[in-house]
Amino acid sequence: MDSISKPTFDPKEHQHLRYNPLRDSWVLVSAHRMKRPWKGQVEKPPEDNTPRHDPNNPLCPGSVRANGEVMCFHPWSDITLPLMQPAEIRKVIDKWADLIVELGAEYTWVQIFENKGAMMGCSNPHPHCQVWASNFLPNEAALAERCQRDFLQKHGEPLLVQYARMEAQAQERVVVENEHWLVVVPYWATWPFQTLLLPRRHVLRLPDLTAQERDSLASIMKRLLTKYDNLFEVSFPYSMGWHGAPTGSHLQEDMSHWQLHAHYYPPLLRSATIRKFMVGYEMLANEQRDLTPEQAAEQLRKLGEEHYKMKKN
Repeated sequence: MDSISKPTFDPKEHQHLRYNPLRDSWVLVSAHRMKRPWKGQVEKPPEDNTPRHDPNNPLCPGSVRANGEVMCFHPWSDITLPLMQPAEIRKVIDKWADLIVELGAEYTWVQIFENKGAMMGCSNPHPHCQVWASNFLPNEAALAERCQRDFLQKHGEPLLVQYARMEAQAQERVVVENEHWLVVVPYWATWPFQTLLLPRRHVLRLPDLTAQERDSLASIMKRLLTKYDNLFEVSFPYSMGWHGAPTGSHLQEDMSHWQLHAHYYPPLLRSATIRKFMVGYEMLANEQRDLTPEQAAEQLRKLGEEHYKMKKN
């Protein structure tokens, strides 16, 4: 009787679970789902007719903010970070660091985040971010705090320091890199083209970055976000945010288990008009993704770093 051999495991074909050490949770990878024809909701493509200046836009220079202050990246409404010059992005980074120092002197957590595109709830077409400060650790920050502290105690090295080194060596999920920074589609990514931005050295918070590291950060942000836009030749929607060591009273504590990092969560899956939905099984049972992180990283990595709008001009 002939023996029956078991099929060789193929992550692109076979469902499997991956562990997220930053959240102590699991994600189900179901890459075979991408073979299914899509007859679901199709989004409206992002509009590409934003005026450079709108006097009725409260985020434009000279206008009055509706409620408090918002940090704007650029005076023009029709520009985004990947279309800005590295020197302009560097000014954004410096302001982020200043806000961490200013607000972090009092508050436990300072959350810097950007919602880009109407698909991610951005109601104003002007390049800007938001900064929320709280006197407590929000859920995601508390999870990252516990998981990173536990990892250092068990392994004697910060979790994301070790992880960045392993990814840099493997190169399988690296999207872009330079002397000071590394961008990967993390092994445990949930969203299709989710990325994780990591320093190569151990850094706790944005203000700790050297001038050279800030210049390198501006460069790698522009490269990553250009690749995002080039993927489907649209202004790529996402939510992103920085996670650094807690502040306030924690400034006087040993927080060496922390490593500064930024998360990018884009919703698009198959095209500029087809997004990933987190519903049904994802909401009720387990987070699930529809292509492997390795496939996503390869798609992004292969893209050029000249913005598609520049090619058309």
